[in-house]
Amino acid sequence: MKIALMDSGIGLLPAAAALRELRPDADLVISCDPEGMPWGPRTPADLTEHALACARAAAEYRPDALVVACNTATVHALDALRAELEPGIPVIGTVPAIKPAARAGGRVAIWATPATTGSAYQRGLIAEFGGGAEITEVPCPGLADAVEHADEEALERAIAAAAALTPAGVGTVVLGCTHYELVAERIRAAVAPPAGTDLVLLGSADAVAAQTLRRAAPEALARTGSGTLTVLLTGRPGELPAPAARYPQGRVLTAAPVA
Repeated sequence: MKIALMDSGIGLLPAAAALRELRPDADLVISCDPEGMPWGPRTPADLTEHALACARAAAEYRPDALVVACNTATVHALDALRAELEPGIPVIGTVPAIKPAARAGGRVAIWATPATTGSAYQRGLIAEFGGGAEITEVPCPGLADAVEHADEEALERAIAAAAALTPAGVGTVVLGCTHYELVAERIRAAVAPPAGTDLVLLGSADAVAAQTLRRAAPEALARTGSGTLTVLLTGRPGELPAPAARYPQGRVLTAAPVA
C-alpha cells in the first residue's frame, strides 16, 4: 500500500515513523513545504492554499490515504482537503489527544502553537472531551520552528518559556503540535509533575497511524509495498531536510530505500 503524509515541515516524522512500524512494507510519500513554512502565522485562507498544494503534489502519486500530519492545518484546511480528495483518497487529520488526557482527570496542559491555542477548534475539543479535567492551554511560540531547524538554543528557550506557563501540579501534557513529539523527552524534563508521579505526555502519532489503516480500503491494505520513501519539497522531488536526521523518527525513515 502507499500512504502520503503532509505538513509544512518535519512535524510529519512521528506519524510517518508510527506508520512504518505498523506497516514496514508501506510506500510512504512525504510532502513538505519548506518554501512556504511556517504555516502558523498565515491567514486560514492562505494556509489552506499551501496545504492544498502539498496535498495535490502527493495525490499525483496515487496514495491509498493522505495524513494531514499537522494540527494547525487540520484546524484550518481539513474540510477543504476532504472536499477535494475524498472519497478517492481518505484524508486523516491530526487531533490533539485531549480525550484520553481528560479521561485520567487531574490537571492537564495542552502545549500547542499560538495559531492553535485558543482556536475555536481546540476550544470545541476541550468542551466536548474535557470532562472534569482542569485543562490549561499553553501557547508555545517558536517551539515548532526550533524543532524544525534542530536549533538547540532556541529549543531550550522555547521549552523553558512554555514550562513556565504550565501550572504547577500538571500531571499530563498533551502535545498539540506534531513537531513537539520529536522533543518529547526534553519537554518531560522541563515540566515537574506532582510529587511521586511521572509526567504523562500524549501525542497523536500512534492514534493517527492506526486511524489511517482503519480508513484505508481493504484492497489497499491487502497490497504489499516495498517500504520505499518519496520526499516532495514544495511539490518537487527531494530529500528529507538535514535536521530530520537529528531525531530518532527521522533516522527510521532515512534508512528506507528511495522510490
